[in-house]
Amino acid sequence: MKALKIRKLVKMYDKLEVLKWINLDIESWDFFSLLWHNWAGKTTIIWIITDLVSKNSWDIDIFWINIGKNFSEAKKMIWVVPQEFNFDIFSKVIDVPVIQAGYYWVPRKIALERTEKYFKKLWLWEKRNNEARELSGWMKRRLMIVRALIHEPKLLILDEPTAWVDVELRNTMWKFIKELNQNWTTILLTTHYLEEAEALCNKIAILSKWKIIENTTMNNILTKLDEEIIIFDTNKKIDKLPEKLIKNYKSNIIWKNKIEITILKKDNLNNIFKIFDENNIEVLSLRNKSNRLEQLFIKLTKQNS
Repeated sequence: MKALKIRKLVKMYDKLEVLKWINLDIESWDFFSLLWHNWAGKTTIIWIITDLVSKNSWDIDIFWINIGKNFSEAKKMIWVVPQEFNFDIFSKVIDVPVIQAGYYWVPRKIALERTEKYFKKLWLWEKRNNEARELSGWMKRRLMIVRALIHEPKLLILDEPTAWVDVELRNTMWKFIKELNQNWTTILLTTHYLEEAEALCNKIAILSKWKIIENTTMNNILTKLDEEIIIFDTNKKIDKLPEKLIKNYKSNIIWKNKIEITILKKDNLNNIFKIFDENNIEVLSLRNKSNRLEQLFIKLTKQNS
């Protein structure tokens, strides 16, 4: 069964077309990622799914329910966790999800049980009697996720849930979101980080210039990355690159102890480390020169232009 089915979605503001004939399927229990470039139309798609803006041409089903014919039933199946905080900051933390439960006819006893369960998983239980405005930014984001889960929607849309969250907290969030998906919640994740989508999702669509330019599995999309540029930080100043490195790789010294190397898909990173070892060069750290998604966008948009 499809959790989300979009057909012939078009949106125009006056004469400006901001969505161009969008077709998208998300199967039940998928962990699906929608990657996007700035001004790609991602937010408009979410608003249309949740009936916040009008459509020019469209057909959307959430599970078996068409939102145009019965949105009041369809909305029970879905919830969006937006980027912006949109709860009453003067409410007690525990009241935010419990009050939300009432809108979905969830009995208070069950709402309290679910709130306690999710609060404990997300380290919010000790803050339950505080006012929401006293929470840190990442705690507010977790509170929004608990509020979203209180009526146990079948489809959860997470709009950049780890934005402005540090690495440790992001990994904790990733673990929790994975558990939700493994417990039969279909998830649509919007992000502009390929690395985040790669860590979490099994399927992916890429949105650029108001249309979907790629819709496939995560494994397939990664095969389109022919190369990436890695910057190696070394333990000492490099005056000249090892001959074997120059011979086998496109590489150069970019600053004292920093070496830039272009890695192809067929290359084995261990071979590069072996060359460093042979020349008594210790690698202290390494990182991608640019976001891999940016590289992928450039390639795909050229193919689709």
